[in-house]
Amino acid sequence: MRITMIGSGYVGLVSGACFADFGHSVTCVDKAADKIESLLAGRMPIYEPGLEQLVASNVAAGRLAFTTDLAAGVAGADAVFIAVGTPSRRGDGHADLSYVYAAAEEIARAATGPLVVVNKSTVPVGTGDRVEQILRDTRPDGDFAVVSNPEFLREGAAIGDFKRPDRIVIGTDNERAKAVMREVYRPLFLGESPILFTGRRTAELTKYAANAFLATKITFINEMADLCEAVGANVQDVARGIGLDNRIGRKFLHAGPGYGGSCFPKDTLALLKTAEDFESPVRIVEAVVQVNDARKRAMGRKVLTALDGEPRGKTVAVLGLTFKPNTDDMRDAPSIAIVQSLIDAGVNVRAYDPEGAETAKAVMPDITYCRDAYDAAQGADAVAIVTEWDVFRALDLKRLAGVMATPVLVDLRNIYDRGEAERAGFAYTAVGR
Repeated sequence: MRITMIGSGYVGLVSGACFADFGHSVTCVDKAADKIESLLAGRMPIYEPGLEQLVASNVAAGRLAFTTDLAAGVAGADAVFIAVGTPSRRGDGHADLSYVYAAAEEIARAATGPLVVVNKSTVPVGTGDRVEQILRDTRPDGDFAVVSNPEFLREGAAIGDFKRPDRIVIGTDNERAKAVMREVYRPLFLGESPILFTGRRTAELTKYAANAFLATKITFINEMADLCEAVGANVQDVARGIGLDNRIGRKFLHAGPGYGGSCFPKDTLALLKTAEDFESPVRIVEAVVQVNDARKRAMGRKVLTALDGEPRGKTVAVLGLTFKPNTDDMRDAPSIAIVQSLIDAGVNVRAYDPEGAETAKAVMPDITYCRDAYDAAQGADAVAIVTEWDVFRALDLKRLAGVMATPVLVDLRNIYDRGEAERAGFAYTAVGR
């Protein structure tokens, strides 16, 4: 099939490359000429394990192309996916749908025949209705079917998630659109990946509900971590104890500095605004957003407390800046609030991140960026592990302590054993233990 991706960011690029790997002919369109130039030269605009090789192999095979020309990209396509950004709108928290609506209008003008238009972007309930209206207003003679097909890709594991999904949600009541989407996902259907056909509004809400629920699990175990510290319990054992219950599950029960990234913060806010618009409040999600925001600042105070005295003039080495490992994404990363709280207290910050340093410099220009963990720890009064990159899981703790002014380790991801850290000479602080 001929597939067009409007938007060559995280979702569009990964989805387009994977569809091409299935054997479809895919064109990725983006208005950012510099991004398309980089992709044509084989340079990825994002860090995602395996993506560069996947793109290169499918470009070489002639199945994947990139262009800034939307009309050329849409001409002759069987399905056009809208995969543009829907950031939180400044001032009110609503999802900014201007890019989605602009794409719909351009698609309508460029369509050369019957077309299935698929919303891959994360959008509030009812967006598909508006997209359909824009298509019909722009081209009254056009034959369009609008589908909601939310993505469930984890940054750092997106290719595996796309090719071996837990489920594929397709929102449409149009039989022609269903047939096209079955063909688009046929390789996964043959592999018995569950494909769930629903109404369009149901599919739109499913995406937000899924992310809100996962954010709730993270926030719940973080509050349990605080309670564990107060009563003398171990949050990791609590997480295992409840996670082994199949009704609860073990995933997303890792205590830490709170959630961040491109999805959970903006999607929980957008869900709150949707609930507000329809006068159907979601109080649990409201609490999750509030608790998570407070969590990041609390972790900054935890690091300051570990400095044992006046923090002003002291140095903290921050290991990990991105919101999670295996990505260079800094959007709403807990490190931003943590580092800012340290700077506000007069602390000098030295930091190292395996992939996120260049992205981090745009939001945290006033800290020192180092070449590795040991360089960051040189002369530091404390080390704080903020992101659990694999490279931080097997540090030479004695070497790390040896280059520090004061061997203090604040492990905000609970990746080390207290006894191991103390034997290496560290004063050790964890989360919920």
